[in-house]
Amino acid sequence: MPRRGPPAKGHAARTRVRDGGAKPPRRRPKGLKGGDAPPALPTREQLRAFLRKTPGRVGKSDIARHFGLTSDQRPALRELLRSLKESGQAAPVGRRGIAAPDRLPEMTVVEVVGTDADGDAIARPVQWDRTNGPPPAVFMRPERRGLPALAPGERVLARLRFLGGTKYEGRTFKRLASEDRPARILGVYEEGRIIPTDRRSRADWMVGPGDANGAAQGDIVLAEPLPQHRPMGPRPARIVEVLGRMGEPRSVSLVCIHAHGIPDIFPAEAVQEAERAKGVTKRGREDLREVPLVTIDGEDARDFDDAVFAEPDGDGGGWRVVVAIADVAHYVKAAGALDREAWARGNSVYFPDRVVPMLPEALSNGWCSLRPGEERGCLFVEMRFDKAGSKTGHRFGRGIMRSFARLTYEGVQKAHDEGTDPDGVPEGHVRHLYGAFRALLAARERRGTLDLDVPERRVVLDAKGKVLAVVPRPRLDSHRLIEEFMVAANVAAAEELERLRQPCMYRVHDRPSDEKLEGLRQFLAGLGIKLAPRDRIHPRDFSQVLEIVKERPEARLVNEAVLRGQSQAAYSPDNIGHFGLALSRYAHFTSPIRRYADLLVHRALISGLRLGRDGLPEEEAARFPDTGEHITQTERRAAMAERDAVDRYLAAWMSERVGDMFDARISGVTRFGLFVTVEENGASGIVPLASLPDDRWQFDETGHAMTGRSTGLTFTLGQPVEVQLASATPRTGGMVFRLMQGDPRAAGRRGRPASPPRGRRQGGSSGKHGAPSRRR
Repeated sequence: MPRRGPPAKGHAARTRVRDGGAKPPRRRPKGLKGGDAPPALPTREQLRAFLRKTPGRVGKSDIARHFGLTSDQRPALRELLRSLKESGQAAPVGRRGIAAPDRLPEMTVVEVVGTDADGDAIARPVQWDRTNGPPPAVFMRPERRGLPALAPGERVLARLRFLGGTKYEGRTFKRLASEDRPARILGVYEEGRIIPTDRRSRADWMVGPGDANGAAQGDIVLAEPLPQHRPMGPRPARIVEVLGRMGEPRSVSLVCIHAHGIPDIFPAEAVQEAERAKGVTKRGREDLREVPLVTIDGEDARDFDDAVFAEPDGDGGGWRVVVAIADVAHYVKAAGALDREAWARGNSVYFPDRVVPMLPEALSNGWCSLRPGEERGCLFVEMRFDKAGSKTGHRFGRGIMRSFARLTYEGVQKAHDEGTDPDGVPEGHVRHLYGAFRALLAARERRGTLDLDVPERRVVLDAKGKVLAVVPRPRLDSHRLIEEFMVAANVAAAEELERLRQPCMYRVHDRPSDEKLEGLRQFLAGLGIKLAPRDRIHPRDFSQVLEIVKERPEARLVNEAVLRGQSQAAYSPDNIGHFGLALSRYAHFTSPIRRYADLLVHRALISGLRLGRDGLPEEEAARFPDTGEHITQTERRAAMAERDAVDRYLAAWMSERVGDMFDARISGVTRFGLFVTVEENGASGIVPLASLPDDRWQFDETGHAMTGRSTGLTFTLGQPVEVQLASATPRTGGMVFRLMQGDPRAAGRRGRPASPPRGRRQGGSSGKHGAPSRRR
């Protein structure tokens, strides 16, 4: 096994300084003699002039070299650059670069590219020279009451306010429509009107007799607004496309696909390119066909892009692990029709009733799927670990393999628990997999990673698309086994690309922001839990918090609060490490069928290791900053669409239980009401302020509480409550609940007695079932 390469550039020097070693000698700038005074630091105007005449990204080293600065002047230069960025006189590019800002004009045409975590639109300027770096982000203000929310792909003339750096706030001045990118309305056609599927849209749209375009009652439609000649009444619209029927199988995912602007139809040239694909030959590949690699996936999985193998390595208790990944780069050539479409999609999107794949089915379920007994091309990594789970070496290669078996998580877990092996795999195979897993798990625990316990919900459908159940997705050791193998392979990929000095699309996760950390600290303080200061925060600190509340009633709420308090992971060519996994370098390598980032890593490895001609072109590497931003956005778009689909299916299921009582917890406190989450299935909805007992309610933002002046009732975040489902709307996914606490009408409702007030009174008595009152 070859030795692992040297650490990243600059890492060794920092380690020596930290460990007390001698600092390396400093070099004088060219032309500076021993007795000469160092040159003066450039003024702001000099620096701005240099940025204006230097195209593209500029780093601190470029500036220091141009102005002949010494190492001692670096701190002062760093402060100067920081002040330039904060004042908007320089635009940040990537993690450490800057460029001359192109301040957008006050009125600019922007295009909506996605939404943030709160559902508000994020846009980019339509006219932007990408040689100046990634385009600025425009955070759009919500539309006026009664107007539909901005949809991805929609263009508007926006009035901008500069926020600093590359960020702007935008307000819609005029919604623009064109033949190729109309302002869209997505809704259900009923009785001559379109009822929007977006729960934030309060107004219906009127469809004239000649504008229905053949739509029937209950159809899901796309429409465009028409000029409004009357100041009052519903706005007019024309239906341009009938998508399907509400209530039919796959209608929920259909709504989510169009609501979030997810591409779901492949261009003809991309499909043809995929259908021309053929199997690989052994030429130039390492033969792994006798290695008993197996795939382990969910029962309903159709694409199998990773296979694993493990065996003891010598007599010292170490392990040899092989992870083989489908060779997608062999089929998806850079700049081809397939590549352009894969880039645009960024990733596959998974709904309860369908998958919108990144690649056509001929590849995703065909030549790039590691089916049992069929020869497939692969990129593989062979890793060796000592008995403590520390990696001692790795080796990448390009191979040809044949999966020995298609296994499921449940089947592998059952075989392990019973001490057997599934059909088709050698004796002891499962035992070896779990042995290697335990070693890797020990290494993970030593690192101190963030391990959240936030159960995923699985929607179970019948053949007609009707919801049968919504159940927690099980979390078995077999799931964790594959996760640990994949993390190890991903780390090895990042290390290998650094050793080869190849571009790398890192998977980065920053530490929590000061604002989020302070909010989380205040929330935890209300539960009597302390959190480490920001400058000393480590993932294990969050894990310790979760361990404290593990057996407490508010455990799930604290897990969700810790999750919301984290930064969002992203893709970037600039490495900042992965905070949640406590790793200094990390990249995605293991799922190129469904993630474009992994395909880029495969191409970079092929180039660096000279494994073929289908590696990473220079022009593609130059676009890494833009690509990283784009695929980060498509990933978040997919996550929101998947959550949206689950919420709509939950609303459809709960719509048959309107009037029923449920045990729930308060999951949000706002000025306009409470949000509650049902314990049995995770369904969430609002309790409007107007539905609370008649009182003058005071909102405590810091304490996450709502208190009634007259009744003395206080409702706090995480508090157990009993609620009645008032309404559930599958069309939007929205649910409205009524709180039973403090409601004199609640007793005996629907044959189930409501509980006495569980909201805490100022006197502080215990609630139902002896639930103790909480003090702040």
